[in-house]
Amino acid sequence: MAAIMRRSLSLPRTVYRYLAPAHPVLSACLQSTLADTDTDTASYTVPVVTSLDISAGLTEEQKEMQSMALNFAMNEMYPNMSTWDQEEIFPVDVLRNAAGLGFGALYTRMDYGGTGLSRLDASIIFEALSHGCVSTTAYLTIHNMVCWMIDTFGTEEQREHWVPLMASMDKLGSYCLTEPGAGSDAASLSTMARREGGHFVVNGSKAFISGAGETDVYLIMVRTGGAGSKGITCLLLEKGMKGLSFGKKEKKMGWNSQPTRAVIMEDCEVPVENVIGVEGQGFNIAMAGLNGGRINIASTSLGAAQHSLQLAAEHLKVRKQFGRPLADTQHNQFKLAKMATQLVASRSMVRNAARALDSSHPDTVQLCSMAKLFATDNCFEVVNQSLQMHGGYGYLKDYPVEQFLRDIRVNQILEGTNQVMQMLIARSILNK
Repeated sequence: MAAIMRRSLSLPRTVYRYLAPAHPVLSACLQSTLADTDTDTASYTVPVVTSLDISAGLTEEQKEMQSMALNFAMNEMYPNMSTWDQEEIFPVDVLRNAAGLGFGALYTRMDYGGTGLSRLDASIIFEALSHGCVSTTAYLTIHNMVCWMIDTFGTEEQREHWVPLMASMDKLGSYCLTEPGAGSDAASLSTMARREGGHFVVNGSKAFISGAGETDVYLIMVRTGGAGSKGITCLLLEKGMKGLSFGKKEKKMGWNSQPTRAVIMEDCEVPVENVIGVEGQGFNIAMAGLNGGRINIASTSLGAAQHSLQLAAEHLKVRKQFGRPLADTQHNQFKLAKMATQLVASRSMVRNAARALDSSHPDTVQLCSMAKLFATDNCFEVVNQSLQMHGGYGYLKDYPVEQFLRDIRVNQILEGTNQVMQMLIARSILNK
């Protein structure tokens, strides 16, 4: 870390911004030297080119952030990716090391320790981290979303208490919307919260919750009013609250470096002060989170596809059959060209949607849905084709491609299934 600090002395202003929350001395320097030059993150120069080079079109500051994230991914995550997967290890220490670089609260405001970057910056970082481990990066995106929700919709007291703990990842967060009987139809959720004096009594359960049982903070969407979306409220629950428990650890196809369990509430008493936002605002908070969540999760597919494409190209050049490298066959060349085209198109759509979210563009929901649909479908095809190019070796757990495939398959399901994405896109067209 000391080496990183020394190198940071020559880095541009944005890099100081995301190192500062973890380092009080650097933070003090930042506040004193950059006060007059600070600008809103959404006003950064808009990239004009996206290509197979992941840094193409980025500002120098974004390239510095991307490089730091990629170095962290390849040095701290990638060597452990297979072990975390096969032994189902939740690498909390590595996550906290990532938080030390500002990755625990990327797009949370800076006043209580957030990094204060844009959604485009966050997408660039999540893509880079996913080169090292999609599953671990995916949990990091969820934690970031929880921190952002508290920062955006919480009271000043809630922000002051929770944001520093979340930014450092001393406390880990989980987002709890899905229920056994309410997945895509989130507005039909049935977890009930009955108000009794100064607290709510909560009963119900949430399903498929990342980090559940090992995380500390749970943002839970509950029903405090009537049927439909307007009766939903967001509550903050803490691990250890009476009446809060967890189901068995699920056995999954991928995402094995993060635990997944049901979150169960049986007469769980939650103080009224733990409402995030106001009563009845929960559904809107959930949907606002999902717009960014779709960009985040699509970004992890980009990282897996980029790394898998590189691995495929390297394999084709060294693997020989029928007396010549596989790279010499026109069939493989055509496949590689299509994979690269799919990847660049996906990256373009994801970064375009991130810019839309940063600028509050009126078509943000449509563009985030398009990006998530297109990128997660096409990046899965890229990784799947990479596995095919590896032949039998690609099917072995000694090779990373099969894990990338397993880890990004769920991206077509969560944060709204890709079928729901099509519904949202079609609705946005037909309603005009």
